[in-house]
Amino acid sequence: MILKRLQVNTPQAGLKTNSYIICDEATKEAMVIDPGGEAQRIADTLDILDAKLKYIFITHCHADHIGGIAELKRLKGGKILISRPDAEGLYNEEINLAYYINMEKPELEADSRVDDNDLIHIGNIEFKVIATPGHTKGGLSLYAEKEGLVFTGDTMFSGSWGRTDLPTGNFEELITSITERLMTLPDETIVYPGHGKITMIQDERNIYLELRAKDF
Repeated sequence: MILKRLQVNTPQAGLKTNSYIICDEATKEAMVIDPGGEAQRIADTLDILDAKLKYIFITHCHADHIGGIAELKRLKGGKILISRPDAEGLYNEEINLAYYINMEKPELEADSRVDDNDLIHIGNIEFKVIATPGHTKGGLSLYAEKEGLVFTGDTMFSGSWGRTDLPTGNFEELITSITERLMTLPDETIVYPGHGKITMIQDERNIYLELRAKDF
């Protein structure tokens, strides 16, 4: 497996979002996770890898994670995958917050809507969809058990968790998603978040041990 992290800019907001390229070395099939901007840069990296873009996977529908989708799809193809609850946010700027960062309203439609426990294959690599609502109502994480890694979007960061004061956010759901869906993964699982640095489940576990027992 080839894994590349690109910190891409959403120019209107001055934000840096972690966009990931996963490529199966044998088949050259690839998936891009959260192309928030700089679509040409992502496309160029795919070309360098001689990769064939199969899927564009969206962890959640916020503008800084979807800003480069339309251009990337135009350049390289690929099917857009998003959760059912967040699909509306691809074209509803009141949910995706495009207006908030002065980004042009996206004109997007998902090719497929994915659900909890769905399996996604890139060549010989298998990913399991994990529903992790809270940052948005349809937030997703993507887990590759054999490779020991999980992409958490804005559900969980190194030393922190995602905001819940934005449209469709819910703090209780977010903490439940982390404690019951992510903290149950093996300690050595590498966490690739939507922003900031890479971490591991074992390094984040102590943050949530006390929260798990609270009655929200």
